[in-house]
Amino acid sequence: MLMKIITLPATLLLILIFLASSASPDHHRKFNVHDFGAKGDGITDDSKAFNEAWKRACNSWEKHVVVLVPNSKYMLKPVNFSGPCNSDQITFKIKGKIVASENRSDYEKDTEHWLVFEEIHNLRVDGGGTGIFDGKGRVWWQTSCKVNRSLPCTSLPYAVTFIGCTKLRVENLKFRNAQKMHLSFERCEKVRALNLRLTAPEHSPNTDGIHVEGTHNINIRNCVMRTGDDCISIVSGSKNVRATDITCGPGHGISIGSLGARNSSANVSNVFVNRAIFSGTTNGLRIKTWQGGSGYAKKIRFENITMHNVTNPIIIDQYYCDQVEPCQEQVSAVQISKVVYRSIQGTSSAGEAIRFNCSKHFPCQGILLEDINLKSYGDVRQSAKASCSNVKFKIKGKASPSC
Repeated sequence: MLMKIITLPATLLLILIFLASSASPDHHRKFNVHDFGAKGDGITDDSKAFNEAWKRACNSWEKHVVVLVPNSKYMLKPVNFSGPCNSDQITFKIKGKIVASENRSDYEKDTEHWLVFEEIHNLRVDGGGTGIFDGKGRVWWQTSCKVNRSLPCTSLPYAVTFIGCTKLRVENLKFRNAQKMHLSFERCEKVRALNLRLTAPEHSPNTDGIHVEGTHNINIRNCVMRTGDDCISIVSGSKNVRATDITCGPGHGISIGSLGARNSSANVSNVFVNRAIFSGTTNGLRIKTWQGGSGYAKKIRFENITMHNVTNPIIIDQYYCDQVEPCQEQVSAVQISKVVYRSIQGTSSAGEAIRFNCSKHFPCQGILLEDINLKSYGDVRQSAKASCSNVKFKIKGKASPSC
């Protein structure tokens, strides 16, 4: 049989070829930082090149653009990658290592940030498993008042901060030796933080892994955090926070509550921590608030948690105080309610596995303990202890220890 050959007009053929190429997932406009002067030798300041590549990408009207950071080492001073942008989607593809300037004078204009991504919609920051942010924090830690109390307390910059971003995805990255907090989400909406590894020495001060503040609808999944402070801190104004498959330790565990300031408001709700392992941490699951605060911390669930040699596996502290002198007792406090602890097992190094230190003026309410089995680390045959003040709780199934 003879096949009939259909001949398309040249113009139509060109249109079909263009549409086919546009549909290809690899057809994205790329802005390589090397094309804007980045040296990638780890010594030269590449801030200007990164900033220029970002501006060109942000101003592009292409549907999807990529800022490409090849597999080299780049030294950056503080940079603000700001939006809003014209493109429907921007990917920051980091194949190499980005290291911070160790010159403190470079941070004089903004003492609280190193790298900031601000007011950007539909942003993806992807390390592909090789991308690294290194804050070079040691120069900051050694002059911290947390390390040397004879020194004055000064601001330390967060390493990587996202402010006011929506539909944000941060994944497949390593964060090391942050000056202060490694990764911070502030006033963001619809966030996915996936497959991250955040590490700093155990005694590095205030080096939280992931900090969540005023952020809604965030999913943190499959992350390993070994730092000198909280693995995850969830504070004022955050809601609908989900953390799953978390490995924490060393560090101070997962903390929920008010921002680290006296008389501050919390207003944290709908937090779910599921499938987490804590090893050698100071705390496991901690809700902490200052006296004199306001607002609430409510609808919080912790499920399927394993503790290994954790000092305080379960703790609620409404009398938190991080100063040498005792904090003055106050009447007002953050209301803590509807907290569920379910399927939690392991060992406590201090012997006291559960401590509810709640306000006598605003008692903790609606606390549920279900299937809890915490032993003493020194002797697993011995049950750990619990202490409870001003708390209304229920037990379902087995709960050991219990007040």
